[in-house]
Amino acid sequence: MTDKKLKFCPVGIQTFEKIIEEDYLYIDKTEYVYRLAHSAPIYYFLSRPRRFGKSLLTSTLKSYFEGKKELFKGLAIERLEKEWTEYPVLHLDMSTAKHVDKETLEAMLEYQLSGYEKIYGKDEDAVKINDRFKGLIMRANQQTGKKVVVLIDEYDAPLLDVVHEDTELPVLRNVMRNFYSPLKACDPYLRFVFLTGITKFSQLSIFSELNNISNISMMKKYAAICGITEEEMLTQMSGHIEHLAEELGITKDKMMQKLKEKYDGYHFMWPSPDIYNPYSLMNAFTWEKLGDYWFGSGTPTYLIEMLRKYNVIPQTIGQRNVFATAFDAPTERLTDITPLLYQSGYITIKDYSEEVELYTLDIPNKEIRIGLLGSLLPNYLASDAEEGKATVGKMYLCLLNNDMDGALRKLQDFLLTVPYCDNTDYEGHYQQMLYIIFSLFGMYVDVEVRTPRGRVDIVMRMKTVLYVIELKLNKSADAAMKQIDLKDYPSRFALCGLPIVKVGINFDSERKTIDDWIIG
Repeated sequence: MTDKKLKFCPVGIQTFEKIIEEDYLYIDKTEYVYRLAHSAPIYYFLSRPRRFGKSLLTSTLKSYFEGKKELFKGLAIERLEKEWTEYPVLHLDMSTAKHVDKETLEAMLEYQLSGYEKIYGKDEDAVKINDRFKGLIMRANQQTGKKVVVLIDEYDAPLLDVVHEDTELPVLRNVMRNFYSPLKACDPYLRFVFLTGITKFSQLSIFSELNNISNISMMKKYAAICGITEEEMLTQMSGHIEHLAEELGITKDKMMQKLKEKYDGYHFMWPSPDIYNPYSLMNAFTWEKLGDYWFGSGTPTYLIEMLRKYNVIPQTIGQRNVFATAFDAPTERLTDITPLLYQSGYITIKDYSEEVELYTLDIPNKEIRIGLLGSLLPNYLASDAEEGKATVGKMYLCLLNNDMDGALRKLQDFLLTVPYCDNTDYEGHYQQMLYIIFSLFGMYVDVEVRTPRGRVDIVMRMKTVLYVIELKLNKSADAAMKQIDLKDYPSRFALCGLPIVKVGINFDSERKTIDDWIIG
């Protein structure tokens, strides 16, 4: 039993000072703060997915550069830092500038500057926001006699929701480019500059001539600067793991296994320690339940729009191979969605071939796989997505009892009742739909699986059985079953150690549902 009172997890709290003063659980990242502050470059950029600790890291840097030594008592930086110096800090948070037009964005930027202008004064002749920003940096330096620290959190937030648009993106991009432009001109007055974001917009279009910024997003020594490693979990969150295990009635080892399957699997370079999603982990400990917290906190509309723009089919989201140069592709000139999927946290690095600089990317964990595919389900079930998800749940219960017949019958009945989507006159549509449905069960699913004599449409492995599934459109289930037998698909899986069940399914494009099926 866990007798020691556990600290509360700081769910939704991104201010370092508040976490420390109110004694919330803090995963010590201050060694990275020291490393950044005492390295040669002074301009840094860090890309990490949303809700991954970027804002907390920025807030920690703010407290450090403000010289608030008392907040860091007992943390790693206390034994590293010998001199605590207070600098003027300009901390700008762009996360509030979402879903805005040009006028609103400029007004929000002006509001952020006005708070610091109350401290350091304002040049009435400086009207444009870039001139005001430049003057603010210079006055802060002159008045304090110290070089200025500039922290810009979520620098790309105003652009993300319009990244798929050809009209709004250039307009807002120009506003942001002009706003950030003084950072280059103010180099003599700056001690440290740190920007965070999700995507990497090209330096030319956003940072203008600021070409001396160091991108630490894929540097080995900063691999675990955000997120939570397994070592950090075991050393700093051991009591929380034990408590959750007790609540769920399982052992600590089993609890670790479940947490790993659900929230682990991120790598932002290779090799790298496994990184757990901090937002989901903190919520799981707080609410004592393994929920889909990160994905449930909001799937960005820009991602779904980009998936549609690039015609990405569900089964191709994971298992991608890209060269190292793909990570440097400017977001606004993408020819492939892979960098955006990676930067947004929906796929992550799983392997790397140093010889050819080729990365293997895949969906990191169960939470993301189920959440992402679930968000695509409405594309296949029109306006009845919620009823469709309920049908998926009923199908899963059938399959847990090895009742594939019952599962297909429930899907057939449901499809007869919905106003179906467009583009249902090709076999691939139904293959994609079944891939999503079966993936939502949390089981292994693959499509177009190679065998010596052809490709199997769908293979699904459950705990007690492996299904080999062939699909037909406007033909017959018998024709599908004959293809399975003729090409001897099951022999390819003879060594899997599970009973193999053959399933032939025929869809009717006119009725928009399953016509018939055979299970053998």
